[in-house]
Amino acid sequence: MNAEILAVGTEILLGDIVNTNAQFIAQGLAELGIGVYYQSVVGDNPERMKKAMHIAFDRADVIITTGGLGPTEDDLTKEIGAEYFGRKLVLDQKALDRIETYFEKMKRPMTENNKKQAMIPEGAIPLYNDNGTAPGIIIENENKILIMMPGPPREMKPMFTEQVKPYLVSKQEYTLVSKILRIAGVGESAMETKVKDLIDSQTNPTVAPYAKVVDAVLRITAKGKNEEEAEKIIEPVADEIRSRFGISVYAEGETTMQETVAKMLIDRNKTIAVAESCTGGLVASQLIEYPGVSKVLIEGAVTYSNDAKMRRLGVRAETLEKFGAVSAETAAEMAEGIAKTAGSDIGLSTTGVAGPGPSAGKPEGLVYVGVYINGKTCVKELHLAGGRSLIRERAAYSALDFLRRKLILD
Repeated sequence: MNAEILAVGTEILLGDIVNTNAQFIAQGLAELGIGVYYQSVVGDNPERMKKAMHIAFDRADVIITTGGLGPTEDDLTKEIGAEYFGRKLVLDQKALDRIETYFEKMKRPMTENNKKQAMIPEGAIPLYNDNGTAPGIIIENENKILIMMPGPPREMKPMFTEQVKPYLVSKQEYTLVSKILRIAGVGESAMETKVKDLIDSQTNPTVAPYAKVVDAVLRITAKGKNEEEAEKIIEPVADEIRSRFGISVYAEGETTMQETVAKMLIDRNKTIAVAESCTGGLVASQLIEYPGVSKVLIEGAVTYSNDAKMRRLGVRAETLEKFGAVSAETAAEMAEGIAKTAGSDIGLSTTGVAGPGPSAGKPEGLVYVGVYINGKTCVKELHLAGGRSLIRERAAYSALDFLRRKLILD
């Protein structure tokens, strides 16, 4: 089975909104083992929509559309879909009741054109919308399937996850299960080289590398009669990958680096304080995203100037004068200084040149991360790329990864 994603909306073509729906759907289809070879965008024009649908069905078994299910005259996806399959629109009373209830809860009057959203192609499967007014629709016709969903992501995403994916699974003769291993500190090319033999010899399961902004992932996907069988097929390969990458594998699934580190600190009952220069509070902010981190995170200090480094952290003037603010020596004193002044078990520091351009003779992207733990201070030198914002993001991520490794090894 293969699918095509067709986004409907002139606002997407004009660049007024970004089509994040296609990314979300494509990822979900990949998890189900459904190939996506084309993605299209068409404006709110009936003739062009008809043409786009005909083209898509010539090359795909399933079309998944987003957008064009609203109450206005230019919302025509449902009408074009019904016409394609020769179906007339009929009132779905349950859909209408839900729309009326939605407006009652919002304490807003329901206009007459909203009833248009309750019209469903005859014989279609309605996908009732718990987060808006427009129901989604599935039309089956022989070996072709049209799945229409609303455009707003807050409506589309739960509808796809809770209704469309189970429907598509029921159409499959097998179950596909994926396991994602998240890998830190290893570039995409180096990661692929380490598992090239697994990729080259893959049949079931398959191994696919993906590069993210700050880390890399390996997705292992297996096909089985059921979920349990697929998971058994995956596990030996996952174990082999873990053995090859060691502690560079920091998590499974959608877990982030900050979640991983925050949980480690809580589990170990280790308190932490953070002193940041180039990252400007990003490290502390990311740790704060984890619920319950208040048990271990004492404070974060953005010590951007040399004066702040000396006054708040006790960095020595002679260190700054001799080595500069961006140096291993300064990072070490920052980490120890924040730990001792905050009374924490661990001190974590960042100092570097985020750019644009070099500073005080130091190149853009040069960053030092310091960790004070168990009475010892360690520093790591980083050379990062990507412009100011990305350098700062990568520096914060690398600082947390450096701390994670120290927590494991010390």
